[in-house]
Amino acid sequence: MRLSNLFGKTLRQTPAEAENISHQLLLKAGMINQLAAGVYSYLPLAFNVQSYRDLPLLLYQIQTKFRDEPRPRGGLMRVREFGMKDLYSFDANEECLNTTYQKLITAYKRIYERCGLDFVVVEADSGAIGGKESHEFMVLAESGEDIILSCSKCDYAANVEKAESVKPEGKTGEMLQIEQVATPGRVTIEEVANFLNVPEIQTLKAVFYAADGVMVFVAIRGDIEVNEVKLKNALGCHELRLATEDEVSNAGLVAGSASPLGLSGIKRIGDPSIALGANLVAGGNKPDTHLRNVNYPRDFAIDLMVDIATARAGEGCPICGAPLIAKKGIEVGHVFKLGSFFTERMGATFLDRDGVAYPILMGCYGIGIGRLLAAAIEQNHDEKGIIWPIPIAPYQVHLCPLSSDNQEVVTKVENLYAELTREGLEVIFDDREESPGVKLNDADLLGMPLRVVLSPRSLKSGSVELKMRCKKEAVLVPLDGASREITAMLPSK
Repeated sequence: MRLSNLFGKTLRQTPAEAENISHQLLLKAGMINQLAAGVYSYLPLAFNVQSYRDLPLLLYQIQTKFRDEPRPRGGLMRVREFGMKDLYSFDANEECLNTTYQKLITAYKRIYERCGLDFVVVEADSGAIGGKESHEFMVLAESGEDIILSCSKCDYAANVEKAESVKPEGKTGEMLQIEQVATPGRVTIEEVANFLNVPEIQTLKAVFYAADGVMVFVAIRGDIEVNEVKLKNALGCHELRLATEDEVSNAGLVAGSASPLGLSGIKRIGDPSIALGANLVAGGNKPDTHLRNVNYPRDFAIDLMVDIATARAGEGCPICGAPLIAKKGIEVGHVFKLGSFFTERMGATFLDRDGVAYPILMGCYGIGIGRLLAAAIEQNHDEKGIIWPIPIAPYQVHLCPLSSDNQEVVTKVENLYAELTREGLEVIFDDREESPGVKLNDADLLGMPLRVVLSPRSLKSGSVELKMRCKKEAVLVPLDGASREITAMLPSK
């Protein structure tokens, strides 16, 4: 440890409240920090990051956390108490923060690679924690709760909450005059489109939201769903929900037949998709009535035009235009480029070379340890049990004798166990007095990378059976020299 990197500060003056010599020296040496009367924090220690010379600084902890999860489910996937690895970075300027952020993304990639997992790094929404940029680390698994959209050609990938896409254009051509049509009893996009014999891509959808209690009118093309995370971010509100029937009625809107035409006294949000086509079908702002040939911006105005669309598989990548592919994933890590979001609010500053105070720029980087364990199993299993990736397997070898009452088997397996242990291999030895069926089933259930079976039959030929858990076929190798064969089959962790 270099003293310049040590997380802690020594004091030049003895604190006035310290009387005992141990109290004085512990404080002066930066070995304890008083939080309250009779309450101290132990190593790692810190006082404020006070100078640019102290930056960049990286601090991490592995700690048990508690979250008031309303619906804990899925074992370790969604829990109230969980283990978390948190790391925080502190930098003096945007360039340094960007460098630190990319270094830690690279480091986290290596962590998941060393865990032997199939994962992807995706752009993500920062949520309540704020900040300018964030990425999630997703382990790919069919049981995943999150949808990931990735490009079939380039490296673009994003959580569906964040993903952008190139939408297909609707029918184009000369803008026609608006025509009012009766649509009795038709209120949904599907019902109106079928009744008027037009594709949903040629319709305009109206959705009503309450943003912090204020009514908002959202216009989006009829074949596209609103992404409420994007909408909430665009509005900068704390609470977003669909408006109630009473709220819609009180605002003078007609559910099922509303449109932004002639609308006033309400904020209008538009998705760019409303401009990707001509002569759309929109609501007529009175019951059982719709309008043909509605065009933006000829016929109506929008207060805020912003991407609030839910991206879908098959749509174009925002980077290169190639089709997007949808996969399911499990979030096992999340990193945030916080900037000064928290430090400005907390008054956390440093002094530059000229003695001027500036807010520290932060990043935070988390790994869910328990969820990582569960995600590894969600990705690596079959109908028989777990299939551990070698780097994170509890043991590398499952040693399984099939006849505990056969003295030759007992002697040989004990010798092999001792030899494998001397070789530095991690071995779990099934020395129970159970039937062969129970032992073999449990070996598949536990899922250690390599199963080693000794039985009276294999010993007759002077051999031992080896089977990788991820493969279907077993092989027989000579018992003499078996440890070398086993070691060769197992890459080091």
